[in-house]
Amino acid sequence: MQSSLIPERPLIISPTLAATIGLEEAVLLHVLSELMVHKTCVLRQGLNWLELDQQTLLDALPFWAWIDVKRVQKSLQDLGLILIDPITGRDDSWMFAINQRPPSSQVSVAAPAAFKSTASKPTQPTPPPRVPPQRKSAPSGVRTRDGSAAYISTDWQPDDEWLSLCRQHGVPDAFALSLVPGFVMYWRDRAQSRFSWGNAFYKHVLREWRMEQTRRGSAELDAPMSADWRPNSDALAILKNAGINEAFIDDAVPEFVLYWRERGGQNGAWNTRFIEHIRRQWARYQVSVVNDGVPRPIAEDWQPSPDVFEVLRLAEIDETFARSKVAEFVLYWRDTGQAQSSWNTRFLQFVKYSWARRPEAIKTGLTDSHAKDQFATERGGQGIEAAFKRFTDRSWAE
Repeated sequence: MQSSLIPERPLIISPTLAATIGLEEAVLLHVLSELMVHKTCVLRQGLNWLELDQQTLLDALPFWAWIDVKRVQKSLQDLGLILIDPITGRDDSWMFAINQRPPSSQVSVAAPAAFKSTASKPTQPTPPPRVPPQRKSAPSGVRTRDGSAAYISTDWQPDDEWLSLCRQHGVPDAFALSLVPGFVMYWRDRAQSRFSWGNAFYKHVLREWRMEQTRRGSAELDAPMSADWRPNSDALAILKNAGINEAFIDDAVPEFVLYWRERGGQNGAWNTRFIEHIRRQWARYQVSVVNDGVPRPIAEDWQPSPDVFEVLRLAEIDETFARSKVAEFVLYWRDTGQAQSSWNTRFLQFVKYSWARRPEAIKTGLTDSHAKDQFATERGGQGIEAAFKRFTDRSWAE
């Protein structure tokens, strides 16, 4: 009785074939051979060819999307296991052939009009290519000319294209080449054949490189802080690119080492911790240099910072008016000889005070003639006293 969990005929995959060319490649190759058993093939150039369209392939491989079918199909083509030819005038159909000549007793039927063939008798499809049996000692051959699998040779070396692919992942050539003897010895002992030893070596190198990076990170995490510890070149480059002074970095190393040696730190990414420490210390240093709180006399060429004018714009005070007051502000405080810890703050107070004490004619936008009339009226009564107080008021400087 057939189980409801397995409603269809299962796919049977050769473990040796899957280990040699890959599981997905073995699945597609097996499905193609099964389709050739149940469908009519044609013989051309000594190979059995079968016409298949996109929907037929998707029905036979319901667990894959079309993009997966194309990817595995391309992999089999690169390995030289299958051949694919387009059919004239049809974009969704192709002719497939397993790259293995059928026995001479097999014949084929006539090819369709869109796909010419040199034979006209029916034939049976060919089974998938057989993987050479394992032997106790591997021969020293290399990949054969017809694209079949071969054992690895004793003097095998990776091609430059595989080393170039390794470099794209940051793997040095010296590291990759150092793995060659062990790689060759391992696969000769296993006596297995492959279609591409370069591809197997490339995957082996990437796996070993990731493990090496992990080992290096673990070794650094387990290493205690030593008296002669120094940040590596990568850490120094990161700090210099952040605009941190090199002398400042060098001066901070002894303190950093002493701190962690006294604490007895055993596991820590020291370079990462050092970068974080320097960034914090540099930020504090920058703030202390700009705003150290020490009173100083105003400089002769003093100018307010851009932040001052930004604050004044928020207060809707004209920037031209504020800049016109700089000379008067500097002259006053140079004459007094007093020191202040923040001249920007003093200047803000001065400009706000001056802006509020403008004559009413300027505030309301009156013309010059109107302003003169207003000033003349102001001279009567308490006008002189008010003008005197206005020009001698220094409450903004207290």
